[in-house]
Amino acid sequence: MNINLTLVIQMVVFGLTIWIAMKFVWPLLQGPLDARAKKIALGLAAAEKGQQDLTQAEARAEGVVREARERANQIIDAASRRANEIVEAARHSAQSEGDRLLASAKQQIELEAAKAREELRRQVADLTVRSAARVLGREIDPARHAEILGQLATEI
Repeated sequence: MNINLTLVIQMVVFGLTIWIAMKFVWPLLQGPLDARAKKIALGLAAAEKGQQDLTQAEARAEGVVREARERANQIIDAASRRANEIVEAARHSAQSEGDRLLASAKQQIELEAAKAREELRRQVADLTVRSAARVLGREIDPARHAEILGQLATEI
């Protein structure tokens, strides 16, 4: 057998195999490969869009957190001011209550002092009458001398 003829036949068979593969097999393989490439491209595009969405979401979340912190600081400041107002109102209320109690106590003391002075005047008048009775040696009638005793109590 001739080696050249064998090589030529093998080349023809090889070319025919390649032509059949390109004509019938390659389109069958190319469809799934194209679909896979399209699917990968869509996945990459979705990943890129997801990355952009994530970046935007992080920015929005950071803005929301910043706003929440600012609002929390405003609430804390308002609460502090309100607490100071409440303390100040309580202080004023306590001061006015203390002043009222002090005035009431002073009034009560003045009433008690007036009662004590009146009682003391009565006792002094009584003592004076008894002393005068002993000195004079007779009983002085308090009813008859009420005017004199009133003037004496007023002078004391």
